[in-house]
Amino acid sequence: MTTVFRNARLLDPAAGLDAPGGVLVEGKRIAAAGAGLFADPAELPEGAAVVDCQGACLAPGLVDLRARIGEPGEEHKETIETASIAAAAGGVTALAMLPTTQPPVDSVHGLEFVARRARTAQRTKIFPYACLTRGAAGEQITEMGLLAESGAIAFTDGNHAVADPLVMLRALSYATAFDLLICQHPEDPRLAAAGVMNEGEVSTRLGLPGIPREAEAILIERDLRLVARTGARYHIAHVSTAEAVALVRRAKADGLKVTCDTSPPYFALTEMDVTDYRTFAKLSPPLRDEMDRRAIVDGLADGTIDAIASDHDPQDTDSKRQPFASAAVGGAGLETLLPVALDLYHNGHLSLLDVIGRMTAAPARILRLELGTLAPGAPADLIVFDPDRPWRIDADTLVGKSRNSPFDRRLTSGKVLRTVVDGRTVHLAE
Repeated sequence: MTTVFRNARLLDPAAGLDAPGGVLVEGKRIAAAGAGLFADPAELPEGAAVVDCQGACLAPGLVDLRARIGEPGEEHKETIETASIAAAAGGVTALAMLPTTQPPVDSVHGLEFVARRARTAQRTKIFPYACLTRGAAGEQITEMGLLAESGAIAFTDGNHAVADPLVMLRALSYATAFDLLICQHPEDPRLAAAGVMNEGEVSTRLGLPGIPREAEAILIERDLRLVARTGARYHIAHVSTAEAVALVRRAKADGLKVTCDTSPPYFALTEMDVTDYRTFAKLSPPLRDEMDRRAIVDGLADGTIDAIASDHDPQDTDSKRQPFASAAVGGAGLETLLPVALDLYHNGHLSLLDVIGRMTAAPARILRLELGTLAPGAPADLIVFDPDRPWRIDADTLVGKSRNSPFDRRLTSGKVLRTVVDGRTVHLAE
């Protein structure tokens, strides 16, 4: 099938393109894209389906670096199918699925299960991480070479940091031999074990045990020294502190193969959003203070932070309706990724092209996926969105199975109108 998208504002960060134009899709691939394309209706191919974007933005589909899905084992929180529906509604056409399921994805059989279920869902493309250590227990590294051959996109223990430096050194050395990517949750578990929110004046006032910022910085500093020794490719997930940004900035200046991401809560919220013991705002890492939030924004603006990930971590209602100290950590993030990230554009911190690039070309480059671009021959994974359409995020109307959004009731601007995967429309706004 041939489809023409015309009368759009094209945004292709990979090519630095921001101009009125159109896109031609033939089958599952982009056949042509460019400024001024199909401005004249006479140019339309005969028999093609035509989508008039009416001036809305057309960009590559979002590539989400990290999302947790409950299947297998915790289907009451989220399934691959419901996560795919939520992702499509949020403009996410490809996501990297964390391996910390029940059981963890640390074997070829686990990877095959995820691939099989993703094909059944037939919406968002799902690329599985595999565990860095067996059972994500942090003790013995997995057969990373074999798992990579079987489809693992990268290796991580999800929100479980590899605390043992010898295990991490072995993992980095092994990964270097196969040119594999290791992703780390940057939080020293011993320092963070008793905490439930950011350590500081607010935690003291609320009477809640805190997690010190040093828990993030210490683990990153340790790992960067091991990366310098091994030359491995290393990615730091959801950086949340000013010191972490400074460490990454220095590592990049030193030429290390280091990348990092953050997620919307760390540049859009602070620890003050916990002041009413709001469990939807209990995340890992915890929300930090205003100084750290500004440092994250600065890190995104100067390119120190490469990408923005949803950090989607769905929880069932019972897990969140607990006293704050007992409630589960995590927030639903697929459907709110784009609109909250667009705040960076609306507030003048980044250009619109740069914001979209942090969620398309950058994560695709980190994961080495041939996605996140409008180049001819690329998969026809597209989103059409209105960056200025105002709406209020309502957790009760989110389409995902779990609705524990830390942005519930937040006013925002930016709405996905259409999501296309391999040339098929998988979401169309009402």
